[in-house]
Amino acid sequence: MKLGVLFSGGKDSTFACYKAMEKEEVVCLITLISKNPESFMFHTPNIHLTEVQAETIELPLVAVETEGKKEEELKDLKKAIEKAKEKYGIEGVVTGAVQSVYQSSRIKKICDELNLNCVNPLWQVDQIEYMNEFISSGFKAIISGVFSQPFDESWLGKLMDKKTLEELLEISKKFGVTLTGEGGEFETFVFDGPIFKKRIEILKASKICKNYNGIYKIEKFRLIDK
Repeated sequence: MKLGVLFSGGKDSTFACYKAMEKEEVVCLITLISKNPESFMFHTPNIHLTEVQAETIELPLVAVETEGKKEEELKDLKKAIEKAKEKYGIEGVVTGAVQSVYQSSRIKKICDELNLNCVNPLWQVDQIEYMNEFISSGFKAIISGVFSQPFDESWLGKLMDKKTLEELLEISKKFGVTLTGEGGEFETFVFDGPIFKKRIEILKASKICKNYNGIYKIEKFRLIDK
């Protein structure tokens, strides 16, 4: 089955792509570039770099801009998926949804309307097992956005490794946040992994953070052969 992956450049969509590749043929990545940093549906930190990530994964990217208005952005998502179906003959769409019914139900509805399969490799997985597998599989990601207590500026740019996972476990117990950040508490950016043909080395970035709301903006990078 030919699949297109809804791709944000974060850990969930990247790992979902990886898992889908194990069983099916992934033929393209699909990205919605939202002009609204508080989009209800779409990841926004460093979203412009999905083009670079697609290059390193060696897959074509279908990128569509959206104003990011609630519900209206779903029409743009449908357009993007239709474009991928027409251009690359996709038979299904892969999502990185873990437990967000809001996102998964809306994507499923669009897939049904377009007569496409909706594939959710991470749906309802054990979050601890998933995060451990993400790290042990060789994926490298940093925290690129924070949007909730207790995530302050010190978390921006932090590597998603075993030590960070231990910290997140303690925070999830204390503050009730999701371990994966799917509740909107934080976002990530993947710069290397087993499906990357080149590693993205971040050379320059800036942090903008206030009241537990911040972005790690990647300003300069280079691709490193592996």
